[in-house]
Amino acid sequence: MATKHYLSYLQETMRSRWNCLALKDLDGVNSYTYAELAAAIEKLHVTWSEMGIKEGDKIALCGRNCANWGLLFLAAESYKAVVVSILPDFTADGIYSLVDHSEAVLLYVGPNVKKKIDTKQMKGLKATIFMDDMTIVDAEEKTRKAFEGAEAAYQKAFPNGVTIDDVHYPTDNFDDLAVLNYTSGSTGNPKGVMLTHLNLSGNVDFASHRIPHQPGDTVLSMLPIAHMFGLMFEFLYQVCEGAETYFLTQAPTPTVLMKAFAQVKPFMILTVPLVIEKIVKKGVLPKISSPMMKVLWKTPIINRIIRGKVKEGLDKTFGGQLRYLIIGGAALNGEVEQVLHDIKFQYCVGYGMTECAPLISYEDWYRYAFHSCGKEIPQCHVRIDSEDPYKKDGEIQVSGINVMKGYYKNEEATKAAFTEDGWMRTGDLGILDKDGNIYIHGRSKNMILGPSGQNIYPEELEDKLNSQPCVAESIVVDRDHKLVALVYPDTTPDGKKLLGTKSLTQQMEENRVAVNKDLPQYSQISSIELVASEFEKTPKRSIKRYLYK
Repeated sequence: MATKHYLSYLQETMRSRWNCLALKDLDGVNSYTYAELAAAIEKLHVTWSEMGIKEGDKIALCGRNCANWGLLFLAAESYKAVVVSILPDFTADGIYSLVDHSEAVLLYVGPNVKKKIDTKQMKGLKATIFMDDMTIVDAEEKTRKAFEGAEAAYQKAFPNGVTIDDVHYPTDNFDDLAVLNYTSGSTGNPKGVMLTHLNLSGNVDFASHRIPHQPGDTVLSMLPIAHMFGLMFEFLYQVCEGAETYFLTQAPTPTVLMKAFAQVKPFMILTVPLVIEKIVKKGVLPKISSPMMKVLWKTPIINRIIRGKVKEGLDKTFGGQLRYLIIGGAALNGEVEQVLHDIKFQYCVGYGMTECAPLISYEDWYRYAFHSCGKEIPQCHVRIDSEDPYKKDGEIQVSGINVMKGYYKNEEATKAAFTEDGWMRTGDLGILDKDGNIYIHGRSKNMILGPSGQNIYPEELEDKLNSQPCVAESIVVDRDHKLVALVYPDTTPDGKKLLGTKSLTQQMEENRVAVNKDLPQYSQISSIELVASEFEKTPKRSIKRYLYK
């Protein structure tokens, strides 16, 4: 099946839903109909042209989810520029490093980011622009004058305003770089995942056929839009298909989410397991955990009534219009999934990674196999590197049009990511069943999923911790969604001398505070536990992480 360019979808939708709402900040700061979005895109194109921005130049976006982030993304993609997406949670130094590594020429920052960065630190930029009000700072004089004169150039180019006939977007660039997605921090060699227009189109094309919209469907963008899961399925596919996308511009606490669901009434929710687990554990499990309810839950006929009531309540929690609940990023808690399965809730667990932009497997909820993560999608083929992929775990490897070009300026990491015959290594372990459902049984990678879908690489935290006083070696583990550092202390005479009159416990707390100072909130260490002996190692002297939880 031929793949349709996602900008073709966007172009058709712009024309057919011209006066309909496209993007809106839930707090009401910015809002665009498709007509207003088309005009704003053309205005940015004129502005960038005046500023000397060329095709292939990199435009970095660093801010929380908002309508202007979405506008800038679409404008850059249709300008044939490359979007560099950077999580706003990174430290100022992390942002400087990634802007430099990506060779971005423009940086757009959100309100929470502009408070912590010094724009003068990034010498390679033509300008830094504030995302909320589109004001320019620290620009070259020539660039500033061009930016300020862009309004006149726009009026000259479109004296009667932008019309439906002016909407034409490039679709001849499948193999060109579209996005540099940075999901790890700035220590060592940053991994900028290189994604093409074909990679993005494969995901949009799949969703268009398998998760179709209806006129007036609404969606809440709450996962970080700087991540591919949120970017692709809470924004790009939605706007390409003509949905009304509402951006949650504040932290997604349970109270905030419940209010937002009631207001937006989304037809589809994408989320990570933590959010669903909190909702079910707080709102459902206490009601069905008494001895009497446990019996009634399994009693024929009566259980159908009880489970129907539970489902009705959960539907209401999500706004009452939900047709799809898609969970990704990690395994769902077994008890929670059992409840969703029992009440026949419209959920499924998918599987993907940034390097596949992001989708690898999916199955519609009414065909979804319990505990699986769906079947391979047509755009992404899966194989298990095992002598018996149906019975013995092996690494999950993928190929297809969703797979990245590689890591930007990191040939070593790119080479390591692929097999000799060109399949990408996911680092995940699993098996298949006879129907093609994929079951993930572990991770050979060490990545930890953060509370809102952020990727946390424990080696980065351990590297910082191991440089602190009295630390011989450490590992960082995930316990109940909190990061805990296990530390084997330096017990040599020099280590003991460092302590002086200070206790080891006091020193470790000081170490924790010192390390956290340079980390984003989602990857901060919550506590340090001391261990009595060195960590067990492999013959290659790597710590056997699976022994420590």
